[in-house]
Amino acid sequence: MSRSAVPPPVTAVMEAADDWLPARLAEVERRLAELAAGHGRELGEHAEATLTAGGKRLRPLLVLICAGPTAGDRTVRAAVAVELVHMATLVHDDVLDGAPVRRGRPTVVASAGRGAAIGVGDLLFSRAFAELTSAAATEGAAESGDGDGEVAELSSAAVALARGELAQRHDAYDTSLAEERYLHRCALKTARLFEAACRVGRLSSGQPGSDRIAAFGREIGLSFQLLDDVLDVTGPPERTGKARGTDLLDGTVTLPLILAIRRDHDLADVDLRGLDAGSAERACDRIAATGALDEVRDRARAGIERAKGLLGDDSFTPVERRLLSLIADGVVERYS
Repeated sequence: MSRSAVPPPVTAVMEAADDWLPARLAEVERRLAELAAGHGRELGEHAEATLTAGGKRLRPLLVLICAGPTAGDRTVRAAVAVELVHMATLVHDDVLDGAPVRRGRPTVVASAGRGAAIGVGDLLFSRAFAELTSAAATEGAAESGDGDGEVAELSSAAVALARGELAQRHDAYDTSLAEERYLHRCALKTARLFEAACRVGRLSSGQPGSDRIAAFGREIGLSFQLLDDVLDVTGPPERTGKARGTDLLDGTVTLPLILAIRRDHDLADVDLRGLDAGSAERACDRIAATGALDEVRDRARAGIERAKGLLGDDSFTPVERRLLSLIADGVVERYS
């Protein structure tokens, strides 16, 4: 993969890294392409479309950086596994939401139906854990451990993702939702996989310090979600690949709305179930008018600074500090 072929904030990290990082990320991309094929024409086509639809590849990039330049094929496969879990959850989320587009393209559920989408998501999940177990078998337990740590970590993250999605379904259309409940949901649905990516990277290379680096991943994951929720309100669709106010249309109450209701109490009376594209945009305008978006952005930036503060520990190499700091800054720049 060329350095110009990847999206921000990955580009800045690639430009600052030595050749090992773009080479490893290219291996991840090749392996993802291989895995998309060979499972029947229909499932294979939809899996390939899902994996090649774009995305920042932040999670596999975190795996690679946290493993370091001397890590081998086991780390590449771990990075692939993390991205497969991420993509699987997106496909299943689109089924639950009935989402017509993602990243500007028709979703699997929109183009092929619910059954095919569930099958593609299940395929991606199964291939993720097959990657981890095959990596351990390839390198050998004597050299790099038995792989149980990576499997347990990613399994735990997958369970958290499911719990977060169930919580979001339970909370749908509830404009009285507490901020603490929203943040808990974000920790499960988004931050947990960022955390797992960092920890799996350490585990795959046999390095110490996984707890502190996982805390870094958790902070940037939460900030990532906060800023993503801001972007849902601000749009525009050509940037986000989906309609403005998609969360509102889906009944998903996020921090921008929670904080906006504190400033404009009448927003609590908005009938989320009755929104269409036009009224969702008008609701977004009302949320923005309260100034709540600036507060959410400030909280996200504070989280990024906390994440970067964790990098001062001796368990991080100078290379890791530089590259992880760039990723943290890139999360903010992506949404500025």
